[in-house]
Amino acid sequence: MRPLLISALIVLLAPAAASAQPARVVPADREQVQLSFAPVVRRVAPAVVNVFTRRTQRVANPLFDDPLFRRFFGDQGLSLGPRERVQQSLGSGVIVAAGGTVVTNHHVVRGADEIRVVLADRREYPARLVRSDERTDLAVLQVELQGETLPYLELRDSDELEVGDLVLAIGNPFGVGQTVTSGIVSGLARTNVGITDYGFFIQTDAAINPGNSGGALVTLDGRLAGINTAIYSRSGGSVGIGFAIPANMVRTVLVGGEGARVVRPWLGAGGQAVTAEIAQSLGLRLPRGVLLNDVQPGSPAVRAGLRVGDIVLEVGGREVDDPESLRFRFATAPLGGTVPVVYLRDGHRTSVSVAVLPPPEDPPRQTTVLDGRHPLAGAEIANLSPALADEIGFQGPPRGVVVTRVRAGSIAHRRGFQAGDVVLEVNGEAMESVQRLRRALARGGAPWCIAVRRGEETLTATLGG
Repeated sequence: MRPLLISALIVLLAPAAASAQPARVVPADREQVQLSFAPVVRRVAPAVVNVFTRRTQRVANPLFDDPLFRRFFGDQGLSLGPRERVQQSLGSGVIVAAGGTVVTNHHVVRGADEIRVVLADRREYPARLVRSDERTDLAVLQVELQGETLPYLELRDSDELEVGDLVLAIGNPFGVGQTVTSGIVSGLARTNVGITDYGFFIQTDAAINPGNSGGALVTLDGRLAGINTAIYSRSGGSVGIGFAIPANMVRTVLVGGEGARVVRPWLGAGGQAVTAEIAQSLGLRLPRGVLLNDVQPGSPAVRAGLRVGDIVLEVGGREVDDPESLRFRFATAPLGGTVPVVYLRDGHRTSVSVAVLPPPEDPPRQTTVLDGRHPLAGAEIANLSPALADEIGFQGPPRGVVVTRVRAGSIAHRRGFQAGDVVLEVNGEAMESVQRLRRALARGGAPWCIAVRRGEETLTATLGG
């Protein structure tokens, strides 16, 4: 389980078109207020499980690397070298299919050698990891059954939720046993949470605590609205600010995979939120939408006619007001179809259909491990394509050469290069492909002047040979 972070977010261990909704009714008298949630709990609680994981980790003894220790004890100290340590953790999960498909958080099962699922009635089963996606913090497990069927929850369209809806959170906080808490939906489309790459969370005041990770957030019709994943706290306990991954993202991870990897749609465009200053400069009455500042050649966005300067207002009939919501709306659209996009250009509101396609492997990655005598020796590099950018979680235009791995102890490691660095220039020459970078390094040129993009920063360093 991911450790608690005090005074910060604490990680706890395809939408349908909008339609008219029936009027909501508030309690009319004290008797109605005293109605019980027990019927809903009896129906949904059996589908919420405990997820136990076990991981064996090799731990090095720091004394073994001490030259003075080796001098006195020699090979006799080998018995004090690396040892195996077993780590166990506990989280929650939700059965979403009668055949034993379970959804939980990625961080609950990360690195696990063994996974076991325990039902509310104490039945226990081994489970295997089908798919785990760090970028959404979701994982899919398959319980190994012998012809049995299990209770499960249906996924709700999380776009139907409204602030004020009653919800129940079910999980196993602190390992005390299955626990149910109630609350309301406190907020929707929370994007500035900083938990995952696809941040678009349901906020609730239903008490969520460590051990609830992967548990269910359900509505009173007994359907799954989200997967509980994090809280905000100054003390380590619930203060009424919890976050759940919406069921629509859960659905995408369930159906949008190829083997162990999740395949997400590729829009090929990015932008920034329209601030009050931008809205005033463009003559807009309200600051809303996403101003496109990067549209990639050959992308679905370009083929649909979108271009830099357009303001995207809606995707799939849902408003978007920041880059995170734009990415979420497109990422949860079903692959293979189209999605309507409403945008503003020169004051005119226009709608187009954008194809929902997977990111292409273009150019081919040409994964190469660099050797020789230069600052990048020991780095594994590849051509950055839209497919590779999505795979590694790269934010930014998918162009150039990216470092995918750095061998420990190599020259590149000692020089400070990291996985995710994009090599922009070597000695003033733009690096547009693996082949060009290899040629530039083969020519020599110490001292080397190398520019890389790391996150949102561009770093330049002059390095010796």
